[in-house]
Amino acid sequence: MSSELRGRETAASELTAPAWDHSTHDRFFEYYARESQSSEALERFRSVRDTMLHVIGERDRVLEVADIGCGAGMQSMVWAESGHSVHALDVNEPLVQLGRDRAAQAGRNIDFRVGSATNLPWASESMDVCIALELIEHVSEWDACVDEFARVVKPGGALLLTTTNRLCPVQEEFNLPLYSWYPSRLKRHFERLSITTRPALANFARYPAVNWFTFYMLESYLAEKGFRSMDRFQMMDLSGKGAAARRLVSMMRRVPLLRRLGQVLTPGTRILAIKADRRGE
Repeated sequence: MSSELRGRETAASELTAPAWDHSTHDRFFEYYARESQSSEALERFRSVRDTMLHVIGERDRVLEVADIGCGAGMQSMVWAESGHSVHALDVNEPLVQLGRDRAAQAGRNIDFRVGSATNLPWASESMDVCIALELIEHVSEWDACVDEFARVVKPGGALLLTTTNRLCPVQEEFNLPLYSWYPSRLKRHFERLSITTRPALANFARYPAVNWFTFYMLESYLAEKGFRSMDRFQMMDLSGKGAAARRLVSMMRRVPLLRRLGQVLTPGTRILAIKADRRGE
């Protein structure tokens, strides 16, 4: 693991409560209950599903899917609507209950659980697909989360993470301009404000973002655990793109400097990692 990343983020641990708080702020719940069912959100969730299925080449088999940080469960729902076996977990109990209610109303059989991503309730190497969207930035022990994700993924299985991008000045975690580029000490100041006197700074999140990543940091960490990683440009399906877009993405895939520039210009880090299949060795 990058010692720079570990050292920079250690200070965030003091913001973690001794035990997880499974409650939520009313405004946070209302926002995500509403936003999770928007047409834009559903399109994004289906795009995640289709991208992963395209990359791993599994379109006909029923997959065991872990949706970690599931929120109101709509990512889980789009996998279940395709016939996959879905296991969903979140620390926010009211949102998990909302997910259960929605799944029951839609006739979807999804295993919803309340819990922490640092201690997953599933057996090792039990999941074909593991998804953690916009999660690890909110957990000070982010490495414990990633260790757990790596543990439950089967050999040959896939792990998708989306999270903060410290390279790009555009972000949605804090209502402050250029926040990704703030020095760590200043970030700590605003994190404390967001959980004490000014919760609107972090959109009323119970656990505001305390970690800021790059693709390259996570790629290095996952490589130590036997994963081969792809960034957002490498995982793109170019079959439906125009000629200009195909040329641009192809250049980004070949030229490291262009790929890094692309990372700077895109809010959020996206990484899709495939676990080494020991059976094929």
